[in-house]
Amino acid sequence: MLSFGVEIPFVSHLGFTLHRMEGGESELRYEARPEHLNSFSVTHGGASMTLLDVTMATAARSITPDMGVVTIEMKTSFLQPARGPLVARGRLLHRTATMAFTEGSVYDAEGRLCCHATGTFKYVKRLPVDGRSTHDLRRISTD
Repeated sequence: MLSFGVEIPFVSHLGFTLHRMEGGESELRYEARPEHLNSFSVTHGGASMTLLDVTMATAARSITPDMGVVTIEMKTSFLQPARGPLVARGRLLHRTATMAFTEGSVYDAEGRLCCHATGTFKYVKRLPVDGRSTHDLRRISTD
């Protein structure tokens, strides 16, 4: 299992694991716990969307791991219920100096496509560990 390179508390809470992050591609795995299910006893759409978001972001970061990315937009299509262990695969489709255009898919244990997304991400410099920007730190020191 690989490391995301940064601590992402929500991703840790959900239990996503990273298995590939190279050459514009990524693979994550996830099995929803009971508290991550919807009223139909399948993976909640919000958890699936988060999995897709992180998968696409990881694919975007795979070619520039020293940079972070933030989601600009995302479109998700739900094709069938996501049950059991899931595998998510992401792919960087195109990159400019500041933007990444990606796609991601989530498959169930039988290899059926459960949901698919496209996403646009902006490359950003990493923030200080406490999450505040340099501008915020200057403002705080002068207050």
